[in-house]
Amino acid sequence: MEKVTTESVVKAYRRYARYYDLVFGAIFHPGRRTAIEHLHMRPGQRILEVGVGTGLSLSMYPSTVRVVGIDLSAEMLEKAREQARDLPQVEALLEMDAQKMTFEDNSFDKVVAMYVATVVPDVSEFYREVKRVCKPGGEIIILNHFQNKNQVIRRAEHFIQPLARYLGFHPDFPMEEFIARTGFEVTTAVPVNLLDYWTVLVGINDK
Repeated sequence: MEKVTTESVVKAYRRYARYYDLVFGAIFHPGRRTAIEHLHMRPGQRILEVGVGTGLSLSMYPSTVRVVGIDLSAEMLEKAREQARDLPQVEALLEMDAQKMTFEDNSFDKVVAMYVATVVPDVSEFYREVKRVCKPGGEIIILNHFQNKNQVIRRAEHFIQPLARYLGFHPDFPMEEFIARTGFEVTTAVPVNLLDYWTVLVGINDK
């Protein structure tokens, strides 16, 4: 398997930043909306969005919560800050590695990571950090593409896997492997986006 590294992710999203919203905005919108709905936010809660990208989801949060977004790509964050200019719910947008967050333990009531699980080089370290910064009992939402069960699509995913380092993600990452490596306990799984090709996974931080 071609290895995804932090450096390859940074390079990939530097390439994507200019046209990310145009290519991935509308097609990924239903998944973002569904993920945020499953956070069941209450006024005053502090939410972490891991992999905030260009900030396409920021306007979907209610003005009564505080949202902190992190991303590895400075170019993507530059666009996110433009999106957040008039959004009172956005507390901060920070350049940060999801595998090595600088937040204190239990800093957030809920954590959502959209289109990130197959991007990070070490999914186990990523999820340990998510659990660490999320308060006990808080919702954790993972929205991602996982390996498709359709045999034709799976062959296509396998074919492009050698390009993972250049794409910036693993196209053939099985959901079962993600769950086994992270210990994520799924309470709800909701297929989303075009052809139900992506999945929103909902769980509770049980640390």
